[in-house]
Amino acid sequence: MKTTRRSAILGSLAAASGLGAASQSLASCSQAEAPAGSNLTRVTVLGVIHRTHRTSSAYSLDILRKAVRRAEPDVILTEIPPDRMDEAIRGFEETGEVTEPRARVFPEYTDVVFPLTRDMDFEMIGTAGWTRAIADDRSAALNAIENDPARAAQWKEHEQARSDYSRAVSGRGDDPRFIHTLEYDVLVQRAQTPYQIYFDRDLGQGGWTRINRAHTDLINATLDSITGQGLHALVMFGAWHKYMIERSLGFRGDMERLDPQSLFD
Repeated sequence: MKTTRRSAILGSLAAASGLGAASQSLASCSQAEAPAGSNLTRVTVLGVIHRTHRTSSAYSLDILRKAVRRAEPDVILTEIPPDRMDEAIRGFEETGEVTEPRARVFPEYTDVVFPLTRDMDFEMIGTAGWTRAIADDRSAALNAIENDPARAAQWKEHEQARSDYSRAVSGRGDDPRFIHTLEYDVLVQRAQTPYQIYFDRDLGQGGWTRINRAHTDLINATLDSITGQGLHALVMFGAWHKYMIERSLGFRGDMERLDPQSLFD
């Protein structure tokens, strides 16, 4: 990626905050206050739909690309772990493709964000709390729960909640205007409630509460590192995480929230 004044500022701030260290533990979400006389950080939380972008006409990769261009972000906070970002960037710069395993499963990055770095000036920061171990442990735990007769009622309630969600969003679950509404967030939270209540303890770091806390800790640490610069941060995560991210940002006094619906025609 080209070195610019903006990327140099962001790079030095990220280094100072330790965001590049894979082993760093971020203790809690920030409630930063705006320093006197500083410019607020403008923040847009953009929900994405991962592989469905490839098949959706309502929220296609082209529509997402136009939205990112329209946003003109200074920094994009991604659902890529911090310790995988350097490798993802290096691979793209060397070959023109994203080959890093965690990053390459997300077309919103491989087909949109990384290519846009060729003619747009923004910095990408990894802010996902996932690790391969967490994902593997979660899969094993869910498989055990699903096949445990003693927990059949819990699993049935979980599946019913997901089914109710599917019916409620039928025909509009990939509509970016609907995705960025309070109604959508309420439906997602309702769909995840049995999963969160019954399975959080079993899933450990991969449980819904703890993994979202890991994501939002990293997101808020990044926002701390650029506070007062008057930059535009685009938080680009799976849409189901959006309500948790929005909640974590609610008490920050150093930012101005922008409406993501303005990015879509």
